[in-house]
Amino acid sequence: MKLIIRLLGAIWVSSLIIIAGFAFVQIQSERDRLLTDLERRAWLLGEGLKEAVEPAIQRGSPHRIERILKKFGSPRRGIAVYDQFANLVVATPDLASRLPASLPMVSKALTAEEAQKGIETMGGEKTYLYAVPLQGEGRPAGALVIFMDASQIEINPSDLLQRNTLRLLILASVVSLLTLLVVRWSITHPMTRMTEWARLLRAGKPAPPPVSDRLFGSLASEFSELARSLDDAKAAAEREALLRLEGEALWTEERLKQFVRSQLNDTPLFVVSNREPLIHQWRGKKIEAIAPASGLVAALEPVMRACGGLWIAHGSGDADRETVNAQDKAGVPPEQPAYTLKRVWLTKEEEDGYYYGFANEGLWPLCHIAHTRPVFRAQDWAAYCEVNRKFAGALLEELKGTERPYVLIQDYHFALLPRLVKEARPDVRIALFWHIPWPNAEAFGICPWQHEILLGMLGADLIGFHIQFHCNNFLETVDRAIEARVDRERFAVVRGRHTAYVKPLPISVAPEEKEQEGGISREELLRELGPSVEWFGAGVDRIDYTKGILERFRAIELFFRRYPDYRQRMVFVELAAPSRSHIKRYQDLDEEVDRAVEEINWSLETNRWKPIVYLRGHHSHKEIWPYYRHADFCMVTSLHDGMNLVAKEYVSAAEEERGVLILSRFTGAARELADALLVNPYHIDEMAQAIRLAIEMPPGERTLRMGRMKQIVRERNIFRWAGLLLEELTRLSVHPAGVAEV
Repeated sequence: MKLIIRLLGAIWVSSLIIIAGFAFVQIQSERDRLLTDLERRAWLLGEGLKEAVEPAIQRGSPHRIERILKKFGSPRRGIAVYDQFANLVVATPDLASRLPASLPMVSKALTAEEAQKGIETMGGEKTYLYAVPLQGEGRPAGALVIFMDASQIEINPSDLLQRNTLRLLILASVVSLLTLLVVRWSITHPMTRMTEWARLLRAGKPAPPPVSDRLFGSLASEFSELARSLDDAKAAAEREALLRLEGEALWTEERLKQFVRSQLNDTPLFVVSNREPLIHQWRGKKIEAIAPASGLVAALEPVMRACGGLWIAHGSGDADRETVNAQDKAGVPPEQPAYTLKRVWLTKEEEDGYYYGFANEGLWPLCHIAHTRPVFRAQDWAAYCEVNRKFAGALLEELKGTERPYVLIQDYHFALLPRLVKEARPDVRIALFWHIPWPNAEAFGICPWQHEILLGMLGADLIGFHIQFHCNNFLETVDRAIEARVDRERFAVVRGRHTAYVKPLPISVAPEEKEQEGGISREELLRELGPSVEWFGAGVDRIDYTKGILERFRAIELFFRRYPDYRQRMVFVELAAPSRSHIKRYQDLDEEVDRAVEEINWSLETNRWKPIVYLRGHHSHKEIWPYYRHADFCMVTSLHDGMNLVAKEYVSAAEEERGVLILSRFTGAARELADALLVNPYHIDEMAQAIRLAIEMPPGERTLRMGRMKQIVRERNIFRWAGLLLEELTRLSVHPAGVAEV
């Protein structure tokens, strides 16, 4: 209420000041206008009569002068003629009785021989005088004076103020009423709603923000973030208390923060990867921040949010340069930075050779047993080496001034980077994590530069793979390809004074703490998929030949042909993200997938139903989450995969009493998620049968299987992975010469 009174008081006082100011200015302007009008009329009359009166006064003919004055005089306009001694000669009848004995203005006009003007009081009235000398023979013969009523220029301020006061009352009343309405609907009402919302949050009843307008939208967002942080902190405290009661130790974001703080002693963490955690791209005239479809980013991003530090990556977005500072750095996330992203720029030729060429046409198919022949070109290898050197330079520049730093190098794009960094900075503790499989020694032996790749990787102090089988393959490859001592008891490779340890560290995802707010419900999803749909399955993949998408679609087709009762009652939704579209094999695969979807749908669909809903595009986690949450089953049918985090993301988000995971046994995830329906992705009949088992599985068995998998994903989460990796790395004592010992 006090605010309203102050606001209305300010409106009335400011309105009064403005009206008074305008009244003063109006009075002055009106007086100036009237005075200018009098001057103009007096000048015209005086100059006009001057030519007629001058001959008469020279001849001394007062009667002629009198006739002239009577003709042009009026009650409000008097005329008088004076002789050369300033004595009155003739005046108009109405004026003669009011004229004083002498007029100083006439004397001034005769003396100065130029016109004089001014306002005088005559007979109690304001009169405007214009005196012009009349020329004789070489000297003034007299003066002609024009007298005009000037009473109208004396404007009464009280009259004007009275009129403006009425205007003030009307204006201030209308403005006050509008202000009250605006304050009520734009401030008071939203603030009341926000107060109620804050009360609900404090009571532990989460609700969506009540306002989204520009005035309070940002405040509501900040409140939401604060409430979410408090809620997460409360949940974390409850979990920690429960774990203490149960005698368990679950890795959480807060636990990882404390571990990093105690183990790294404020030494920053450096991460290097090809894929950046946030891509900035132009959307029309606006820049949009996009989280890329990447298992590596999905895994590492929560770790960097928890630990902080610096993430070095290739700046691939077309608006990336517009969103960094002079050091090519940006805070992530933009709204509340938790760590720093440094972008490294590559030329088109470097990107074509290093990324699309050697990394994804050479190493990727080489390491994945997916029957796609790897392509090795000398120019691609040269670009790969050059980009690794460029990233090494960027990393070493950031490492300056940091003693014994920790560096996490990610994936097959940077096989040469550990050795390049270690040679320049022997004190750096380096972990290289290989996110894709490692093939057997015979398969890897076809790479023309296997020797250089292995030496580059062995520059790391710790080399991590998802599973023990890949570690064994790597040690076998090293044993056959280069001169080194393979210590199988400690799972290490010793070359000279340097030791590289090889460990299985299965990566995971951040746990889903709670159901996302405002998400689409299962009923809404089913209505979108068709009026008769009762079940739906989901697949989430990059369009890659290792993911087994075509085999999956053929299994779905076989399922509907073998079990026709499920037609129109079940739909499979595939969320497919385009990937590496510059490579011909991926272009061909994209076309093959489109044709397969079209053929299967054409052969089985009805007017209101089709078996496969193919959603091609880049989907955010928020868009994917409802499909994870409500799907009756999820198919992860990779032909070969290091881990495949889609399986763990689905288990983390799925409803415990409903979801079933159909999982390829050729993924790293199959080693941990044994309660999934494990299938051979090359066996179409087996996958079709697994779909039927998933739909018809008894609720009790479904709940039991999913509950056990959720427990595994919850306990072996990404924070545990990061903690174990950093624990292994910090246990190593790196000597100045580069020797790593346990």
